[in-house]
Amino acid sequence: MASEMVLDSQTGKTDAPNSEGMTSKDYYFDSYAHFGIHEEMLKDTVRTSSYRNAIYQNKHIFKDKVVLDVGCGTGILSMFASKAGARLVIGVDMSNIIDQAKVIVQENGFEGKVVLLKGKMEEVVLPDGVEKVDVIISEWMGYALLHESMLDTVLYARDKYLAKDGLIFPDKATMQIAAIEDGDYKDEKIGFWDNVYGFNMSHIKTLALREPLVDVVDSKAIVSTSYPFKKIDLYTVTKADLAFHSTFKITAQRDDFIHAFIVWFDIGFESCHKPIRFSTGPYSQYTHWKQTVFYLRDYLTIKQGEVVEGELECKPNARNPRDLDFKIRVKFNGASGESDELHEYKMC
Repeated sequence: MASEMVLDSQTGKTDAPNSEGMTSKDYYFDSYAHFGIHEEMLKDTVRTSSYRNAIYQNKHIFKDKVVLDVGCGTGILSMFASKAGARLVIGVDMSNIIDQAKVIVQENGFEGKVVLLKGKMEEVVLPDGVEKVDVIISEWMGYALLHESMLDTVLYARDKYLAKDGLIFPDKATMQIAAIEDGDYKDEKIGFWDNVYGFNMSHIKTLALREPLVDVVDSKAIVSTSYPFKKIDLYTVTKADLAFHSTFKITAQRDDFIHAFIVWFDIGFESCHKPIRFSTGPYSQYTHWKQTVFYLRDYLTIKQGEVVEGELECKPNARNPRDLDFKIRVKFNGASGESDELHEYKMC
């Protein structure tokens, strides 16, 4: 029987099953079976070393405890926790990478200490005798923190399995915004569509402006202060909180132009004896999350000390909750111009 195909006009993706019965949502999980993705994450020394240090430097937290690793991937965090003294570590992942992780766990001598379960967190059954866990660890963050993130899955695990006074690693996240001067690159990426081998393709330019760019931003391009527009406490945040509206206010640090805003996030392991933190921002060491760039239709001309105010709305896309819809309203009244415009973006 032929299945009905529904095409997303923005992305060109379809939710119809292919010949193997897989939909676009299935491909999200299947993509994490590819080794290149895990190689990139493991080689991200900021990411992996932060987790390792948070666990190894707090062995008193993990000793003789039951630990749940949500989205365990290759099992690296599970093995960190077991090596730190956990009595039992349960890793859960629905990607096929977990089949390889089981071999890795066995070959590294953690068989019986690390138990890996293949399936959705919402559907798996924990080992006999385990009703609650003492610690949840997870590397759930996506681009711009929430894009394709597993945070809602972590919250499900927290609400169902975390013991009273249990701990979450990491437990804090903060989203930051700042303005950048990026005229040359904007012309290269966006202005390109004005003249493509002599043809006007500016129609695509309007679509390209709606798609945030994930890239490394040189700190020299930053022209303003940054503003923490969203703070997340893993102990108290709810799934409903992941659709939010925030305000921000940034100040120009020099006379320049604003072509785009960038968003990044900072992570904190605050439950540690000595808190461990890392940033994915442009002033910090490279991470695979890079920064997320939101280009404006027109540029703003700013002078040092002038203030740009704004509102930022972020919510999961109605068709695919792992995609994000952003709205940024910019309010500016400066010596060289003013603006009050709404910009809409879809991150997919």
